[in-house]
Amino acid sequence: MSNLVDQYNRLHNGLFSKTQLAEGIAPLLLRIYLVPVFWMAGSTKIDFSTFMPYENTVAWFGNPEWGLGMPLPTLMAFLAGWTEILGAVLLAVGLAVRWISIPLMVTMIVAAVSVHLDYGWQAIADASAPYANERVMEAGDKLAAAKSILQEHGNYSWLTSSGSFVILNNGIEFAATYFIMCLSLFFTGGGRFTSVDYWLGKVLSK
Repeated sequence: MSNLVDQYNRLHNGLFSKTQLAEGIAPLLLRIYLVPVFWMAGSTKIDFSTFMPYENTVAWFGNPEWGLGMPLPTLMAFLAGWTEILGAVLLAVGLAVRWISIPLMVTMIVAAVSVHLDYGWQAIADASAPYANERVMEAGDKLAAAKSILQEHGNYSWLTSSGSFVILNNGIEFAATYFIMCLSLFFTGGGRFTSVDYWLGKVLSK
């Protein structure tokens, strides 16, 4: 038995030690994936002509009836928007990746709790998927009714030529996924050979 374990260890170490040179690829791909996500989220909040959040963004952050009802909405919108914009820029080049991952994770937690939590897990309503709540189950009937109306009264083939109709459930799924990706980057950093952090560290270590 010990002989078999030794053989497995030698095989494991021999195979995976060769992957160390490419270990920066996974953090790089995470960064590339997140860059447009955070850039789009931030640039829709911040007016680049004034470097301040748009008025409608501030109103949404502050209004307790149809918005988030947050205190200090201008400050909160400013911080959220610029965290996402600067996060996208820093992730793109791989600079201060561990540092920027922290406020990005906080932003995702706030988004999940304040915007998405009441809708459950799923971002897109799918009654056949795990964690389907009552809201998602009802969405299936509504989607079927909408499709029936469009098939009878509209050019359904043309309407669906760019993709299938879905109902946005707006659950925490995407926010949780981005949080996990940022958490991974917090522990791995920007990536070996693929980030400014790596090369800066090499220079500073000398």
